[in-house]
Amino acid sequence: MNPEILKGARRIVVKVGSSLVTDEGRGIDAAAIGNWCRQLAGLSGQGRELVMVSSGAIAEGMKRLGWASRPTELPELQAAAAVGQMGLAHMYESQLSHHGVLSAQVLLTHADLADRERYLNARSTLLTLLALKVIPVINENDTVVNDEIKVGDNDTLGALVANLVEADALVILTDQRGLYSADPRKDTTARFIDVAEAGDPALESMAGGAGSSIGKGGMITKVLAAKRAARSGASTVIAWGREHDVLLRLASGESIGTALVAGMPKMAARKQWMADHLQLRGSVAVDGGAVAQLRRGGKSLLPIGVTRVDGEFHRGDVIAVRDDAGAEVARGLANYSSAEARLIARQPSSEIARLLGYSAEPELIHRDNLVLT
Repeated sequence: MNPEILKGARRIVVKVGSSLVTDEGRGIDAAAIGNWCRQLAGLSGQGRELVMVSSGAIAEGMKRLGWASRPTELPELQAAAAVGQMGLAHMYESQLSHHGVLSAQVLLTHADLADRERYLNARSTLLTLLALKVIPVINENDTVVNDEIKVGDNDTLGALVANLVEADALVILTDQRGLYSADPRKDTTARFIDVAEAGDPALESMAGGAGSSIGKGGMITKVLAAKRAARSGASTVIAWGREHDVLLRLASGESIGTALVAGMPKMAARKQWMADHLQLRGSVAVDGGAVAQLRRGGKSLLPIGVTRVDGEFHRGDVIAVRDDAGAEVARGLANYSSAEARLIARQPSSEIARLLGYSAEPELIHRDNLVLT
């Protein structure tokens, strides 16, 4: 494993599963959560930004309701989630506050991540929390979703959140040491996988298997989550959650668990996605000064440089940036819709709030969301 994967990671998403959080379904494990929170606080003190994706609401709700087995009916699952989420959120809040760290509860649904407008709103909220040194504790909003609109499992949710906040790394803490070439409980020749490339098709055949009776998924969902996280340049580590100081040791560069390495760096992956985006929703024409600034590199596109807005697009759509002759100069993610862009074109950023009644960003396209073509 490349020890620099987590050693150099500034923004890290950590996902813990139900069996770990609830001590195999016996109820919230305060000691375990306290241990992870201590490590999160330590990493926060190093200047890192942390997001926790935690399972366990349904399992905790089952315990509080006195249910011995996981229900199969949707209303009962939603009720268990509603009851359990209270205890789960309180536990993280109390344990993190013990170390002087603020936390926030964020419940997401598939719709929050599938709808571009809601996706950007969720992203803005999470990035603001991170800037304020608050650790968001995220779970799927199981109280309102059904199987047709569900993310499905928190391994997938962890990867989606890593994409959402552009994390450098995803750490999946589980009740297993990592990934083996076969099920070690059934195959004595199974080989432990220290490091591999995320998305390698061979990993999916190795993973197989199902999850515990408490949670959902299994190693296969973790392998697929790593593949998804790699699309935005985030590498993944799968490790045993009860390993002593696992997060601190990983962040110091120690090799623990299985590392599934992203094929390209975070920014390169993001810009490659934009460059390859075939379905452009619209475009803006910019003046010569703006063209020169963009070609100089590392510059955002400000509204004052925009001379014309073409097509109809929404906030978050990929749009083209063209010079006065119509040649494409760049493309990127629009911070404002086409209707809003027309109102703020040729205006200084200080006028955005007056013209629109609010200000999302001072740039029409931020430099991190812009690639020269």
